[in-house]
Amino acid sequence: MLTRQQRELLLFIHDRLKDGGVAPSFDEMKDALDLKSKSGIHRLITGLVERGYLRRLPNRARAVEVARLPEDMASKGTSAPSMIQKITEKLADITTLPLVGKIAAGTPIEAIQNDTDFIDVPATFLGNGEYYALRVEGDSMINAGINDDDIVIIRKGNQARDGKIVVALVDGMEATLKRIYRRDGKVILEAENDAYKPRILTPERVEIQGELSSLLRTYH
Repeated sequence: MLTRQQRELLLFIHDRLKDGGVAPSFDEMKDALDLKSKSGIHRLITGLVERGYLRRLPNRARAVEVARLPEDMASKGTSAPSMIQKITEKLADITTLPLVGKIAAGTPIEAIQNDTDFIDVPATFLGNGEYYALRVEGDSMINAGINDDDIVIIRKGNQARDGKIVVALVDGMEATLKRIYRRDGKVILEAENDAYKPRILTPERVEIQGELSSLLRTYH
């Protein structure tokens, strides 16, 4: 038995596909159900997956297919195979990533926040692996094309080659976005802005939490 909101979400997705052939975004789903955040939509979709109405496709958070429909929906002439095909095709192009907080591209700030929102990104931005998103604060990476308030897409991992832009956690407390180098037994976190000096640290003080994969920018 579906909850009221789960049923409303299925009906909303179905109606949008029927009218325009385009699946709604998480923002549109949130507004249609009058929810305060996209995390509520994430929970509803998870519930539909657990109850066997939706099935996730591997490695893509927003790529799902309809496993079955409520009998009263199917009886109204909804074609389950057609709906499965449309949802799979449209949602496979979009991936939802956790937007886990802010990261300093300048003077390091407090470590990445625990409260999580979500952001939709093109699946073509991603490769294999697990990803998350962070909002940038500061201007220390502007020469690399990373500006204040940009959103960076990070591939999780604890290793990176010299010269790569990484999320580095310093002393378990400060998160920063910098290029990483290793010289003479030290770790160097280097900015892309001449106004900032490199930070030279011992290896045990630095934990790599991911490598820059791509960037999103909104023009206001």
